[in-house]
Amino acid sequence: MSIPSVDGLYLPILKLLASGETLRKAQLIEPLAVHFGLDADDVAQEYESGNGAIFADRISWTLSFLALSGLLSRPKRGYYAITDLGREYAQKDVAEVLAYVKQKMAKRGRTHKTEGNEKETVAAAAEIEGITPTEQLEASFEAIRQEIYDEILSTILGKTPQAFEKLVVDLLQKMGYGGRLEKSAQVTRQSRDGGIDGEIREDVLGLGRIFIQAKRYQRDAVIGRPDIQGFVGALQGQNADKGIFITTARYSPDAVRYVQNLSATRVVLIDGRQLAEYIYRYDVGMQTEQVFTVKKLDGDFWDEMPDDTAKPAS
Repeated sequence: MSIPSVDGLYLPILKLLASGETLRKAQLIEPLAVHFGLDADDVAQEYESGNGAIFADRISWTLSFLALSGLLSRPKRGYYAITDLGREYAQKDVAEVLAYVKQKMAKRGRTHKTEGNEKETVAAAAEIEGITPTEQLEASFEAIRQEIYDEILSTILGKTPQAFEKLVVDLLQKMGYGGRLEKSAQVTRQSRDGGIDGEIREDVLGLGRIFIQAKRYQRDAVIGRPDIQGFVGALQGQNADKGIFITTARYSPDAVRYVQNLSATRVVLIDGRQLAEYIYRYDVGMQTEQVFTVKKLDGDFWDEMPDDTAKPAS
């Protein structure tokens, strides 16, 4: 099942709290997962950046939007209870709840933009778009990353074929192939490569070897089954059973099926997009430009402090 959006969470959360219980976000995850038919993998699914679980994040922001709209209250830190207005809207349909929350958040956004409250303005803008601020950040991160992937491939295409062969050998070493063996990887001499562009030794004696073919083609080019069959033949000529075919282009469906059906030989295909992702992830020729740290309250730390039951003076 797909994880529900913030818009899809409003009414179920109101109905769960309509009994009058005061609950924490953690207490809502399981009943909401059951309501939407989500399994453990769905609930545990994280953002690609690793910045937390998607389902829990959406629940958290939905609770915040409902509280900012006056449909929920926060009796104490981390706990939520339904208000009289919230009970009223729990009996309405989804469209009415959405319209009310969006109208309230839009109003808050206009008010706090004038007052210079960036937190409220960002939260309001995110809710109007139907996503959480975390998802806004994720979307921006993904857009930047895709632009860098394009730049990586464009840069590679401006280099020589020999430089590309060395690059993929360096990348595979960064990924952990060859372990800590000294001189575990090498680019094959062109005069005698026999269809093999590089080699990685997996053990000191060289009993385990991975052979590499690297093709620097235009990104819209398609590598078909004959190219892969030629590589498999080169592997067999080396009495090898493991190979990696890396390209800046892409593979035809027939080439992919051919590799999937191989039995005696294992071949991994890495296309242009995957290549750029690996170069980015394993910091080959990359440098960190800026780091954003997102923090949250340490619940154990704050919960150890006694709550003040008296209302603070206005």
